[in-house]
Amino acid sequence: MPSRRTLRIATVNVNGIRAAYRRGMAAWLDERGVDILAIQEVRASTDDLTGLLGDSWDVLHDAATTKGRAGVALASRGKASIHRVALGDDDFDTAGRWLEADYEVDGSIVTVVSAYVPSGEAGTEKQVYKYRFLDAMDARMKALPQHSELAAVMGDLNIGHRTLDIKNWKGNVKRAGFLPEERAYLDKLMGAEDDEKYNDGAGYGWVDVGRKWAGEVDGPYSWWTWRGQAFDNDTGWRIDYQLATPKLAEKVVDYHVDKAASYDERWSDHTPVVVDYAL
Repeated sequence: MPSRRTLRIATVNVNGIRAAYRRGMAAWLDERGVDILAIQEVRASTDDLTGLLGDSWDVLHDAATTKGRAGVALASRGKASIHRVALGDDDFDTAGRWLEADYEVDGSIVTVVSAYVPSGEAGTEKQVYKYRFLDAMDARMKALPQHSELAAVMGDLNIGHRTLDIKNWKGNVKRAGFLPEERAYLDKLMGAEDDEKYNDGAGYGWVDVGRKWAGEVDGPYSWWTWRGQAFDNDTGWRIDYQLATPKLAEKVVDYHVDKAASYDERWSDHTPVVVDYAL
């Protein structure tokens, strides 16, 4: 990993990386100075991914079991020392949804996770799968700080945590993505480590970098449907996160949501979330 004053980490759901590149993702990436890029919904082969990104990136890719679906990746300017894809029980297929890697940065080990939580659908088997995934994610995020004090879990978590995170939250209280049971998972992940209100003890202490940086304001949103005037009216959802361990969160010096200047300039229905960490 190149030595620099800050480590710039970005996350984005590309909604199919080949389509994103056709629409202009390459220009954004060339200009943004990213050191580590977490990608979700790759929906392409590893050869496609490496071919588009180019030789200057070291690429890790966990493709989905079903071709053309999901897929997560981590691209970096230096090689990871180790990476892992296992999450939950051996019989639980999370392929294409969880990829974590350790990077050495100026003598410190930084762990980065690219995560893509299933979208779910209330009252269906899709929601059952989503809760099973969230259970596995909960267990891993409880243990992860013991592996690395400098860790960040990022990506499309497909949950709006608070009413501030969805423009039309009143119309979505019974829909997947804003169900109370889903939001409770994020409550626990970000709950204080000395808060005993949870059934099995305190919260895990992860810091929502975006909310801490933006404060108590609506958004800033990271996803807008392609349909209608949602983008122009900023009727969006904040479902793309960077969650950092407390020690890493202390090192945040900048946070930015790279919303396109106009609808025509969008290259995904999500937008990148970019954070600078001073290590």
